[in-house]
Amino acid sequence: MALEIEHKFLVNGDAYRGLAEPVLYRQGYLCIDAKKEVRVRMAGENAFITIKSKINETVRQEFEYSIPAADAQLMLNESCENRIVEKYRYRIPFAGKTWEVDKFLDKNTGLVVAEIELEYEGEPFEKPDWVGQEVSGDDRYLNAALALNPYKNWNK
Repeated sequence: MALEIEHKFLVNGDAYRGLAEPVLYRQGYLCIDAKKEVRVRMAGENAFITIKSKINETVRQEFEYSIPAADAQLMLNESCENRIVEKYRYRIPFAGKTWEVDKFLDKNTGLVVAEIELEYEGEPFEKPDWVGQEVSGDDRYLNAALALNPYKNWNK
């Protein structure tokens, strides 16, 4: 079984920007409910379809497969309706791990989060100075949730 063990944090400042080149991501959701999601993603020129199901706040089953970019574009344009999230992703190595920083665009402009994927639950890790408050338990920060309730609509 493919498990994703991930912690998500808000980002302080913009010091992360000079640490990696961003890649444009455009992803849309074919299915979203409280326990699962089916996502189509363009990451630069690469395309994927992903199925995730929630186990707990930080652990989900994840199955991801490469698909032709033309198929992904068609699904994004025709099947995802308005459930689209766009962002720049920075992949930043730090202390033996890779942090993924997402700077959201469009309806989610202003939101920047950092994620770290772990090998096992409870694995210790170091945080860079620009990593702030943990929001792993707050489902509003899930990309699928942002597709349904964009950051611009939140009462901050």
